[in-house]
Amino acid sequence: MELESLGAFLKTRRDRVTPADVGLRTYGTARRVPGLRREELAQLAGVSAGYYTRLEQGQAGTASRQVLDALARVLGLDAVETAHLHNLARRPAAPRPVRPRPEEPHPRVLALLASLGETTPAVVLGRRGDVLAWNRAGHALVAEHVDFDAPRDPSARPSVPRMFFLDPLSRDLYRNWAELARVHVAYLRLTAGRYPTDAALVELIGELAIHSGDFATLWAQGDVADCTVGRMRLRHPTVGGVDVDYQVWLQPDSPGHRLEVYTPNDSASADALRLLSRQAAGRREPEAAPAGAPRRPAP
Repeated sequence: MELESLGAFLKTRRDRVTPADVGLRTYGTARRVPGLRREELAQLAGVSAGYYTRLEQGQAGTASRQVLDALARVLGLDAVETAHLHNLARRPAAPRPVRPRPEEPHPRVLALLASLGETTPAVVLGRRGDVLAWNRAGHALVAEHVDFDAPRDPSARPSVPRMFFLDPLSRDLYRNWAELARVHVAYLRLTAGRYPTDAALVELIGELAIHSGDFATLWAQGDVADCTVGRMRLRHPTVGGVDVDYQVWLQPDSPGHRLEVYTPNDSASADALRLLSRQAAGRREPEAAPAGAPRRPAP
């Protein structure tokens, strides 16, 4: 599967902008396109229609920052969408996929995870959404049916996107699945723009598009967004209804990695998390490190 091109992204955004949105009058004439015509967008952005057409067709080489910013302004792109536009413009015309080395969480990220203890659920995610590490509470909250030690083996790490779209147990966990699905796909698109040569990422997107009709539909819509805060409404198989916020701490030492922390939104959810944490603590080995952290040698 080929990842999104600059031209494809521009077209999806052009289709969403009506002439009325940008102050153009149509005089009631029939239009064959749902949004702006190429020449209308080109005129509003201050470039020639021929140049914009070649840009959308991938034949204009590298667009300047000024042109991209002008297009973003006319299309009403937000900061994340504009960054994605620039990422796509910098991408080689035919990027050669490269097999990445296994991701490893930075020791400082693992130290931060350990400092949260076992009462605050938390998960360390890699650039493709693989679980690099989690504490007992994080594991029990989002994937208690998965082996806790799975993140220690790079070849067996749980993939949040795969679980979310392909695992029925994970899908049943989320009461607001449809809302979160849009966020997952939009963030995966942003990641694909940042890492266009990541062969594993290309394979992941292709696999999800083939095996999940929901993913394929959402991917075709072209949404792009960052994923830093939000709400998860869960129907947890062990503790019942849980309403939590997630917030992402970005990692300067490994920019593609995120520490995702979950906090309760009401007293009932706080009680549920405490119960879940106590149950998870009862299953842990003495002095066990978070899954994903290197094991300490036996004395």
